[in-house]
Amino acid sequence: MILVTTEGITGKELETLGLVKGSTIQTVNAFRDIGAGLKGLVGGELTKYSEMMNNARAMATKRIVEEAERMGADAIVCVRYGSASIMQSAAEVMAYGTAVKFR
Repeated sequence: MILVTTEGITGKELETLGLVKGSTIQTVNAFRDIGAGLKGLVGGELTKYSEMMNNARAMATKRIVEEAERMGADAIVCVRYGSASIMQSAAEVMAYGTAVKFR
């Protein structure tokens, strides 16, 4: 499955199949959250939160690919990601794009 952020794919004529979307809500455990709070006092990367967001993006991407495959797509164009804080220590990551088939 080809995923691109552009509206087209060089050398390919595309037939639009429709919107695909995938999301997940992830959190870190409370003990790690306390450690992250202390890290916030001294500065530096919050590695557990970075890992959490990377995992969430990967899961959301997997879900849009699965949805596109069910539609018979060859690629997803205009791929975008969004995120939102749901509650303290939890974030939603959404991936979306347009499923297309090569003509």
